[in-house]
Amino acid sequence: MIAFRLHKTLTRAAFGAGFVFPAWALDLALPVDCTLGETCYIQQYFDHDTTTAWGDFTCGTLAYDGHDGTDFAVPTRADMSGGVPVLAAAPGTVAGIRDGVEDFAPKMTGKECGNGVVVDHGGGWQTQYCHMRMGSVRVKMGDAVDTGTPLGLIGQSGMAEFPHVHLAVRKDGVEVDPFAPTASNSCDLARAGTARDDLWLPEITYQAGGIIGAGFATQMPEFEAVKSGLSSPTNLPATSSALVLWVYVFGAKAGDAIVFDISGPEGRIMAERVALEKNQALLFRAIGRKMRGAGWPVGAYAGTARLMRGAEKLGSTAVTLTIEP
Repeated sequence: MIAFRLHKTLTRAAFGAGFVFPAWALDLALPVDCTLGETCYIQQYFDHDTTTAWGDFTCGTLAYDGHDGTDFAVPTRADMSGGVPVLAAAPGTVAGIRDGVEDFAPKMTGKECGNGVVVDHGGGWQTQYCHMRMGSVRVKMGDAVDTGTPLGLIGQSGMAEFPHVHLAVRKDGVEVDPFAPTASNSCDLARAGTARDDLWLPEITYQAGGIIGAGFATQMPEFEAVKSGLSSPTNLPATSSALVLWVYVFGAKAGDAIVFDISGPEGRIMAERVALEKNQALLFRAIGRKMRGAGWPVGAYAGTARLMRGAEKLGSTAVTLTIEP
């Protein structure tokens, strides 16, 4: 019986600095039924820093100390509730399962992976899929699966701060970064956008950070509401007490900025550049203005937000709203 846990003791360095995995060793498909950059995104990558600091395969900040896999996330808990299938990334045999761990529950020692599945691909290769939704696991021990076979649904069980599936890839019990399988104990500033040497069948573009949600509101929202899937109204009355534009961001780095702009039927209402002071995996920011005079002018309103890293735009979004009499 294969131990159902996240392995934390072995690292890529265990193979020796000169070891090279054959490029054909394992071909991986996207392990989630979603569109990267639209309906899902990668929140965290494999940690390549051997110290107590961390860095992803590009030496970026999308990792945390000791993180041994890739986190494919959906933007909100509402997206999770809609049901997003977790898929087998390659053919193999189910070698481990767990279900019955509650989502959003207090973390339990020994069940950090939450609900999940281990698939054995032969040749010493395994993939493990963690944090699936309670009651969603669709396979059983010994089942043969093909690439794309549904295993369950994205959830937030075990040690998970947001809805996602944690994909761990192992060769002979050692964690391997599917984005940089021959250099899991080092990173490369130039690796993003260079010639590929990964295990992925589809090309997956590295995104250093981005915007995963935005909307209008009549007051400053709570972060829990944003994470749960706060919707943006399409219409508001002219007597609304305030007009607020909020944005939900992943992968923020100290020195980044969010550039906001709100305009209405009479032109620009307000614009602001909000500086971000620290690295944060997830955050939200907002700007707003209270109603002045008899009410908001009736008509069409637009809000835009851009996440900037120096002169580079990491993401942008736009939302619209109609103010009615």
